[in-house]
Amino acid sequence: MTNTLNRTEAAISPEALAQLGDGTIAYVKTIRSEDVPALFPQAPHIAPGLKLFALHAADGTPIMLTDSREAAEANAWSQELEMVSVH
Repeated sequence: MTNTLNRTEAAISPEALAQLGDGTIAYVKTIRSEDVPALFPQAPHIAPGLKLFALHAADGTPIMLTDSREAAEANAWSQELEMVSVH
């Protein structure tokens, strides 16, 4: 016998995400250097093909960009942000 779970997807608005954790929650996302201009328009040109790490607020707002997950996590810690896992 196979159990089947019914999943109902609920959309959360950016405003609701911004309130999540009262601005204290963040996550790290792996991105490609080709995606940097869209997320960080003020960033200088970065060579294509690089794996980078972006620290984001709960609402998706990019906070910082780095070349190591550890640096992104350290920045979150220094800003007293709680890191969550996003899948």
